[in-house]
Amino acid sequence: MWNSFKTDAYEGLIAETISITGHEGKPIHAYYSRPIGEGPFPGILLIHHMPGWDEFTREMARRFTSHGYSVISPNLYEDFGHGAPAQVVERAKELGGMSDKNVMEDCDGALNFLRNQVNASGKVGVIGMCSGGRHTFLAACTLKNIDAAVDCWGGGVVCPKEQLTPQRPVQPLDYAENLSCPLLGIFGNDDFSPTQEDVNILEARLKELHKDYEFHRYDGAGHGFWYYDRPLYRQEQAMDSLNKVLAFFERNLK
Repeated sequence: MWNSFKTDAYEGLIAETISITGHEGKPIHAYYSRPIGEGPFPGILLIHHMPGWDEFTREMARRFTSHGYSVISPNLYEDFGHGAPAQVVERAKELGGMSDKNVMEDCDGALNFLRNQVNASGKVGVIGMCSGGRHTFLAACTLKNIDAAVDCWGGGVVCPKEQLTPQRPVQPLDYAENLSCPLLGIFGNDDFSPTQEDVNILEARLKELHKDYEFHRYDGAGHGFWYYDRPLYRQEQAMDSLNKVLAFFERNLK
């Protein structure tokens, strides 16, 4: 839980930018944060949001590492060149964004990297916010050997046919039958994507399939209410849901 460390305990971490194998066998950048020590440490794949592979994402990686996890966050916008996060995001939008196929290959490469570290426990979880929440759901339904998944306000999991694109050809909800691990969902009731109705549809499908899931919906919060650098931030809801995420990972990864 948040702020539960012992003041006489040793704590240290290493965080750096590395290269891993991504889609089509290409090298891509990734931010890798891990505790100092022998371990073994469970791993977390942190999937960045639509605003990009940004400072918030890196800070979240270190936050989870401070709670005992090796965390990797691949740069899903690698194909769109480099620069400040906002510049890369604009290029990504102009070129139609990433394809689900490439993102899942990047995620699979990142998960394989985590599992192959000498101090890995063998347990891995996935978490993502915004578009990363949608990709988290896709990963939990289509990739192998994931032990826990957290969808933070992932818009587009429920998607009408007219909104499908060549980059996103299948509604993630259609893969729900293949969900292979416990799923935690964090949502704001004032969100525009996903709406409350979207979350209702997703929950109904998971119930129908008898999946292991847990949803928390917050009044007074909209999209991105963890983003403390924006007016979207909601302190009470953010900290309550963060503690729920930490407890969920503790149960399923440790």
